[in-house]
Amino acid sequence: MTRKRTEIKKIDNLSARQVTFTKRRRGLIKKAHQLSTLCDAEIALIIFSSTGKLFEFSSSSTEQVIERHINLHSEKSLNPSAQQQVDDIPCALRKDLSDRARELRHLRGEDLHELNLDQLNQLEKSLKGIRMYILSSASLFSALFLVRGLIT
Repeated sequence: MTRKRTEIKKIDNLSARQVTFTKRRRGLIKKAHQLSTLCDAEIALIIFSSTGKLFEFSSSSTEQVIERHINLHSEKSLNPSAQQQVDDIPCALRKDLSDRARELRHLRGEDLHELNLDQLNQLEKSLKGIRMYILSSASLFSALFLVRGLIT
């Protein structure tokens, strides 16, 4: 027999709401504890009941986790206008931008330690292709200048 799916909406009956809150709070804390144990994750869980009572769980120190979150968040928001612009770019474009920036760093000879042998060979082919393009463009331009010089 399967369990009946509960519709997620506010429970009108006050005592039923309190019982559900208590059971779900315990379940949430249990899951947070399991996640921290199984995955060695640093977790801080803060819950305020409707009456304002505080419940908390932390795998280490709640204050340390919150401080770490605040520090990480403040680093991201050092330049709010730039951060807002980045947040406005859709996720797919951000990933593409990141990939292209990484490719450019590789073409400049930076961060090559993160490439495997196949990727290094591909990079070498790309650089040879770029070199051939530049040489053919240069010879095309020099031929154009020679022709113009001869005609005028």
